[in-house]
Amino acid sequence: MDRRSFLWNWGGGLGGIALAQMLGQESLLADAPPKPPAALNGGIHHRAKAKRVIQLFMSGAASQCDTFDYKPRLISEAGKPFQPGEKVELFQSNPGVVMPSPWGWKQYGQSGKWVSDLFPHTAQCVDEMAFIHSLRSKSNIHGPATFMQNTGFILPGFPSAGSWLSYALGTLNDNLPVFVVLPDPRGFPPNGPGNWTAGFLPASHQATTIRVGSPNPIYDLEPPASARFITKASELDGLALLEKINRAHTAGREGDSRLDARIASYEMAARLQLSAPEVLNIDGESEATRKLYGLDQEITADLGRRCLVARRLIERGVRFVQVWSGADNGFPRRNWDSHENLAKDHGELGTALDRPVAALLKDLQARGLLDDTIVHWSTEFGRMPCSQGSKGRDHNPFGFTTWLAGGGFKGGVSYGATDEWSYKAVEKPVYCYDVHATMLHLLGIDHHKLSYRNNGIDRRLTDVHGELLPEVLG
Repeated sequence: MDRRSFLWNWGGGLGGIALAQMLGQESLLADAPPKPPAALNGGIHHRAKAKRVIQLFMSGAASQCDTFDYKPRLISEAGKPFQPGEKVELFQSNPGVVMPSPWGWKQYGQSGKWVSDLFPHTAQCVDEMAFIHSLRSKSNIHGPATFMQNTGFILPGFPSAGSWLSYALGTLNDNLPVFVVLPDPRGFPPNGPGNWTAGFLPASHQATTIRVGSPNPIYDLEPPASARFITKASELDGLALLEKINRAHTAGREGDSRLDARIASYEMAARLQLSAPEVLNIDGESEATRKLYGLDQEITADLGRRCLVARRLIERGVRFVQVWSGADNGFPRRNWDSHENLAKDHGELGTALDRPVAALLKDLQARGLLDDTIVHWSTEFGRMPCSQGSKGRDHNPFGFTTWLAGGGFKGGVSYGATDEWSYKAVEKPVYCYDVHATMLHLLGIDHHKLSYRNNGIDRRLTDVHGELLPEVLG
């Protein structure tokens, strides 16, 4: 039997080729000591304030002028022609009339931050959040723009921020992946796993996808029910032999990270058979915690469960967890791409999101985890202040909002601004490079020095750009 056939037959059995002693250990759930960083050109560049990141991504483009970017002019000139004094570039429509938000606005916290009534629970946390209102994108097309916010480039094939962090800082727990993605159960965003790829970094830094709430949350982790012939003894013998075969195979193919990554992934799979059931089982969470995350209501239960699992993952040593709200385009809408009926689409998605996100921030703070955990709310671009049709909004790459909390970010501040329409960033405009540079800084990394040579070029998450945003640093 050749190696490919052997992998095929055994890959679905245990899902791993860990050494026999790995499966013989009494407990693999205790945190392993942190591994020293090996990719930072000499180690951590400066003292870090953050250890880990939870990214919340609104796929489809959440509207800044219906969430966090309050503009009274949209209310005072509702229904009038949208005339910002220049030609308006739209993705798939002609400019409609000025369209105010279907939700009202209120001020919250000591900072007096304006937040729409779409997010009444999240609004209670504004004094922990740093808002950036002047974000811009280089594309108004979902796929490239989503790539840009995740990898720093509008083209495919570049490592995601989570993969860069895995490469730079390594693991805090050998029994769990460094980088985990919790996708929307309705499907993947545009370009799917390309948004969390390792790109040209060693393949072991690609994310592990976990489908929370699914009967089979991690594919091929356990033997299929039909494989009754697999016993613990045969499993151990097979793994020991497969380990020997694979090591011999890789010895003659130095530099092919895919082979090393496959071996490492199988070893991780063996450990996950013991660690994953514990971290994904939320039955032990208190009734108060479950209610806080909205598990008692159908509309919030899914995102509440995934936000709760995100907290459980990072408190057990996962470096980067990405939680997606919204899938691919479909009808009825499965994402934030509200061309036809913003009040309906954003209303459903916002209600599903609001309570779980507020719960995540409050829970992290109560457990002392927010101090060294960055929570990043993001989307690929914003939406226009004028109407598309009578109820929708078209794409807007010229100015939109992101916010960050914890991990050294200053709470209750707003950086940059769009114009009076919420159309274009006019005060301190930034790109994702600046956000990534600032996040890396808080993680102890100088973004100029975190690089990987590929095809003769020293590549970075921030490309040739990136400036720190000191006003949002605590």
